[in-house]
Amino acid sequence: MAWAKACGNMDEFRQYLLKHTGSFPDPSAVTYSKPRLATFWEYAKVELVPPTPAEIPTAIRSLKNIIQSAKTGSFKQLTVKEAMLNGLVATEVWMWFYVGEIIGKRGIIGYDV
Repeated sequence: MAWAKACGNMDEFRQYLLKHTGSFPDPSAVTYSKPRLATFWEYAKVELVPPTPAEIPTAIRSLKNIIQSAKTGSFKQLTVKEAMLNGLVATEVWMWFYVGEIIGKRGIIGYDV
């Protein structure tokens, strides 16, 4: 990467980008992104907050219900739609676990030993 050798800090990188692309940032990209980022932050403030202490008993009760349905076999009575949604939620949790692992390892493959 030529820019990595040419730039020691962010300001030098900005100057490098301006020299090689002609503009930084593209005004149309900023115009396009502003309303979408505003919408993202609006949802993020609501959806990405940690659970309140009042919500923890509900989560525990839900987990107990899942364990109970696994013991009794009542999960076999789910509709295809419910089973698909449960599978998607489980997959999302699984993927977030892997994202956390990648962040913790600071790489996709293996740990630095």
